[in-house]
Amino acid sequence: VQLQASGGGLVQAGGSLRTSCAASGSIFVRNDMAWYRQAPGKEREFVASITPRGRTTYEDSVKERFSLSRDSGKNTVTLLMDRMKPEDTAVYYCRAGPCWGRGTLVTVSS
Repeated sequence: VQLQASGGGLVQAGGSLRTSCAASGSIFVRNDMAWYRQAPGKEREFVASITPRGRTTYEDSVKERFSLSRDSGKNTVTLLMDRMKPEDTAVYYCRAGPCWGRGTLVTVSS
């Protein structure tokens, strides 16, 4: 398994959750790491990414609420989601280059 996602779950609106993605060493070092999400009935969309040097990019709707970090010692990236909204409900997928992890479900109740 090259990408292993964990975390997610159920939270009330306004609350916080985190998802993590562990990658094999070569993938982690060479690639931007990113999170995408897919809500029911919608296309998969970009959420956030981080370069090997730690530069982050966020989709506009999460920019002030989500934070993506990178732990080189653990080959892991963590997406901290704060002030969550029901529209954040989706299956979240980790991506590195051409590799995709299995999705993890995030549900935000109103």
